[in-house]
Amino acid sequence: MPVKIRSAVAADLPHLERIENEADSLLVDLLQPDHWHPAPTDAERLADGGIILVAEGEDGAVVGFVHVLEFDGGAHLEQVSVLPAFGGRGIGRALVEAAKDAARESGYARLTLRTFAEVPWNAPFYASAGFVIEEPADDFHRMLVETEERLGLERFGPRVQMGVDLSGSH
Repeated sequence: MPVKIRSAVAADLPHLERIENEADSLLVDLLQPDHWHPAPTDAERLADGGIILVAEGEDGAVVGFVHVLEFDGGAHLEQVSVLPAFGGRGIGRALVEAAKDAARESGYARLTLRTFAEVPWNAPFYASAGFVIEEPADDFHRMLVETEERLGLERFGPRVQMGVDLSGSH
């Protein structure tokens, strides 16, 4: 299924919450948490700012998205979600590559993320896209670790930070 990756527009925002919640259902099924925090609302996501790209199918429907946060001198891949019905078609990979391109075009030398180390479509997937495990080295990333600890995410498996150098890509 060919998809078009483009910048999100206001009309796309209400779809992103549903897409993330549906995509998260795969993680919920795997991890079996008692409670899982729902995706941010469109207003919350918009308030976070950054770069939001969507994957649009042939029929014009949004089937996935990526959200890159911009922080003091850096870019952080906050979320990649694809509707489960469209999984396994390379859409997630296309979104990650587009996020890397957008971050590079915005002047960032690196793109980071935090994810589960042992979930196949998390750290192993990102490693196949060029990301490598690294230690949190600044206040932004240490804040993310503290948030994960406060939420108790480690009970579902180890979390890692990964990053990719954008200067040598494409």
